[in-house]
Amino acid sequence: MRSGHFKESIPGLIMLSDSVPVWVWSGLLLVALALAPYAMNAYALSFLILILITGTGALGLHVLTGCTGLISLGHVGFLLLGAYAYAVPVAKFGLPPLLGFFFAGAVPALAGLVVGLPSLRLKGLYLAITTLAFAFIISHLIIEMSWLTDGTRGITVPRPRLLGLDFDSDARFANLCLLVAVLTLFAVLNLGRSRVGRALIAVRDNDIAARAMGINLEAYKLKAFLTSAFVTGIAGALFGIYLSFVSIEGFPFLMSIEALAILIVGGLGSALGTVLGTVFIVLLPEASRIAFGLLGSQAERLFSLGAHEIRSVLYGVVIILFLRFEPRGLLGLWHDVRRLWVNWPLRY
Repeated sequence: MRSGHFKESIPGLIMLSDSVPVWVWSGLLLVALALAPYAMNAYALSFLILILITGTGALGLHVLTGCTGLISLGHVGFLLLGAYAYAVPVAKFGLPPLLGFFFAGAVPALAGLVVGLPSLRLKGLYLAITTLAFAFIISHLIIEMSWLTDGTRGITVPRPRLLGLDFDSDARFANLCLLVAVLTLFAVLNLGRSRVGRALIAVRDNDIAARAMGINLEAYKLKAFLTSAFVTGIAGALFGIYLSFVSIEGFPFLMSIEALAILIVGGLGSALGTVLGTVFIVLLPEASRIAFGLLGSQAERLFSLGAHEIRSVLYGVVIILFLRFEPRGLLGLWHDVRRLWVNWPLRY
């Protein structure tokens, strides 16, 4: 007998959803997002593109930190490596964009295996420092290998042409980003319901118990690094294409902090929470700019002059507030609101 959200079979537990309304509303949302770029102005469209690209990269970090419990501060290193792995073969050597996207995922994935090797013995703060060092090493290597990467000058990246379709306009490029983001979300959601995903969660919750159950910790940690780096590299390639220019300055360390803030604000360990956290964090600076504008022209000017520093402060404040008052993140708040709505006017 079916009771609430409890499942009666293994297939019912594994499938993404057995609710017809959920699939219908999800399909309508997808159609709306696909048509929205053609109705938005350029300013609003830029935020939609940033949300889609940032969400893809955050889902990559979710696999590593949210699912496996491995803290990484080197997320920006994989983004940067993916951007250059796409820009060098496509912009400098004229290879097809599809092959460029393959390199954008494969090169960071190989680097992820190299970075993942220390994770076999390191945990917590020590692993975070190791990944942070990796990000700085990648930046230094890109500058030194100027014969391939053009060093500090950067590389101009054209919009791609894939399968006979030109993505030269922002609206079409937004649809490409939407396709990548949706495929990534489905892949991550299904990964969490697979044998590999459950093993990663076991490693996160208690690695000693996981080893006692026969889980190969070394193999699954390396798989987490490989998967995370691959997805993050694709996001880095999309971000480089959106900027139309790939350089070290376009990928500051703040992007790693932003990715961690997304996971914490959205709800650590949840792919859907990562989506909510992405929307919140990407729109937070703009909401703050509007708030500063309401305080007067002097406050708005102050925000414009110190935008980068204010963003850093905002991320820090948001992380502290959510850790202190709502550790479950936005997804936890959504569950509370949904439960109150379903049981209204009755309450527990």
